[in-house]
Amino acid sequence: MNIHEYQGKDILRKFGVAVPKGIVAYSAEEAKQAAEQLFEEQSSPVVVVKAQIHAGGRGKAGGVKLAKSPEEAYDIASQMIGTTLVTHQTGPEGKEVRRLLVEEGMNIDREFYVGITLDRATSQNVLMISTEGGMEIEKVAEETPERLLKIQVDPLFGLQGFQARQAAFFLGLEGEQFRNAVSFIGALYKAYTSIDAALAEINPLVVTKEGRVLALDAKINFDSNALYRHKDFLELRDISEEDPFEVEASKSNLNYVRLDGNVGCMVNGAGLAMGTMDMIQLAGGRPANFLDVGGGASPQTVEEGFKIILSDKNVKAILVNIFGGIVRCDRVAGGIIEAAKKIGLNLPVIVRLEGTNADIAQKMLDDSGLNLIAADGLKDAAQKVTEALSA
Repeated sequence: MNIHEYQGKDILRKFGVAVPKGIVAYSAEEAKQAAEQLFEEQSSPVVVVKAQIHAGGRGKAGGVKLAKSPEEAYDIASQMIGTTLVTHQTGPEGKEVRRLLVEEGMNIDREFYVGITLDRATSQNVLMISTEGGMEIEKVAEETPERLLKIQVDPLFGLQGFQARQAAFFLGLEGEQFRNAVSFIGALYKAYTSIDAALAEINPLVVTKEGRVLALDAKINFDSNALYRHKDFLELRDISEEDPFEVEASKSNLNYVRLDGNVGCMVNGAGLAMGTMDMIQLAGGRPANFLDVGGGASPQTVEEGFKIILSDKNVKAILVNIFGGIVRCDRVAGGIIEAAKKIGLNLPVIVRLEGTNADIAQKMLDDSGLNLIAADGLKDAAQKVTEALSA
């Protein structure tokens, strides 16, 4: 689950992670009031008005601007709220700006990068440090890997003091800046593990001319599987930032990700779903979604899956690929037939069922009288989908 920058900073602040003073605003008037308060409390001649959307690259898209007075903050907020911000992470459709973060200005000396996530290859957390703050870390890793340090952290022992000092040395810090950086990294790691984060990314991490070390930006992603331990975090979810189809799917406990293709996919099992999408692509089609209905696909989940797939107007054909292990194929076939009749499917639906009672299931589909095309194997199913697209 993703949250906004200001929400992430509020959480980090509770763990002693240094962040700038900031106030969230939902209107231009609130932005003006926030700027007035910050100007009273700080000596900086500017405040920063930042669009709050679930995407990076806001600065280059005009979503981060400086204001030298409350009136200027009001004008910037008036222009920013309600506009659609298009960045390299939003896609061409962009995201509407509904809230802002008005933050104190910083006397920046240097900018760095620090991030913590899970390294699945080693089953350890990895602390990533780079001297190239404000840049995409993937680009740094590819083009200038010598500017990126990765420190493996054993989750049983946690981040050790020498590891935090190693990171600060890598950044070339000394004196007060060095000590503050070590404290910052230690506090960030504590926050990351305590809240069961999947990612804690600070980009940029700034060092001011006064020696302060702060998170100028903060990206926090939660491990959704651990949210039962942090039910208060569920209140931070902003569904307006999420794809409406994905929100609807989550209500039915379906694992759905919208893509930009024309073939709707309904599969049980994440690995099988990925393989199905690959086969569709190889056969000349383009997957419109990833949809895993789970191992025990019931008539109800099948029906909800069809509804979500059909909500996407780009879908021209549907491929159902179910392996009957936990659930019998004839039970799934019954659910498909029932859902097709209830919803009124008018698109070609190619169905590949394999496993327990697959022969019975195929006969049920053949005798249904509906536009359900049985396939023999995944390759045959993918080919029949592309044929249906061109028909």
